Amino acid sequence: MLRTLREEHALVRARMGVVAVAAALAMAACMPASTGDGERVDDRPSPTPTSTATPAPAPAVDTTAPASAEAVGTASAAVRDLTVKGRAPKTGYSREQFGDGWVDVDRNGCDTRNDMLRLRLTDRVMSGECKVLEGSLADPFTDSTVRFVRGGASEVDVDHLVALSDAWQKGAATWDFAKRVAFANDPLNLEPVDAGANRAKGDSDAATWLPPHQGYRCEYVARQAAVKAKYDVWITAAELDAMLRVLDQCPGHELPGPGDQPVIADNVGRAPDAEPTPRASPSRATTGEDALDPDLGTCKAAKAEGYGPYVRGVDPEYDYYRDGDGDGEVCE
Repeated sequence: MLRTLREEHALVRARMGVVAVAAALAMAACMPASTGDGERVDDRPSPTPTSTATPAPAPAVDTTAPASAEAVGTASAAVRDLTVKGRAPKTGYSREQFGDGWVDVDRNGCDTRNDMLRLRLTDRVMSGECKVLEGSLADPFTDSTVRFVRGGASEVDVDHLVALSDAWQKGAATWDFAKRVAFANDPLNLEPVDAGANRAKGDSDAATWLPPHQGYRCEYVARQAAVKAKYDVWITAAELDAMLRVLDQCPGHELPGPGDQPVIADNVGRAPDAEPTPRASPSRATTGEDALDPDLGTCKAAKAEGYGPYVRGVDPEYDYYRDGDGDGEVCE
């Protein structure tokens, strides 16, 4: 019996020792730890509490969009990277230096002007796959709806956002002909717009003309910057200031990508020094070799009498009428 009691006392003491060790370990866990160099963690400034929630995974990068279609930085940064120089003389400039009218540069079977009209116009009336006869335009220059009627009183022009003569005076005079044709037919540099606003613009740069619709000005200047960067066209100091003033109103506005069209055109059409191919005008009067059709004032009136079309450089009557679409043919 005595032996049994002693054994029980020993077991109790052993159990108490285990409890003491556990308590000691618990106290040690609560005491400040050493950093290993004598500095205690609790002597350091307390870190700012942070959420214990599991952070969301980083969004996946979309690699499906072609790089040429994406923005490539900010427009203001691109403007600052452009070369700044004075304007060169306009000597030698003509529209023909950029190709004979609108060229099917991408060889899709349609000329560039019709490509742009098909892209931007709604409620279109077509002749075949390419030729746009009528349509409505949401004009970015004036923020209004404009009606296009081919061969009549059209109120739509396809504008070169960077005017051809402006480019000529800022580098294009020294380019190869194929580069000028590419420039004149690049969708990045083209926009169907209200004809009146386009003619008010003329060959102005951003220092002397901006679209009346202020909500479009950032995009307008960004597109000009993208075109000038792609083709290495310089800007003047006044132009630099004007472009940055616009872009200050829209910090972070993205620069459009350069697009898919190369800067050297594969299809250049007819070179400016090529002789026009003679052809008999279907409207030429037959009463004499040199007889001309009458000037009826408008193409609408001429067509009503069975006259037209007239081709630039071939038919003298071409000069009677306004070539609103700039395709080298009137009263078509």
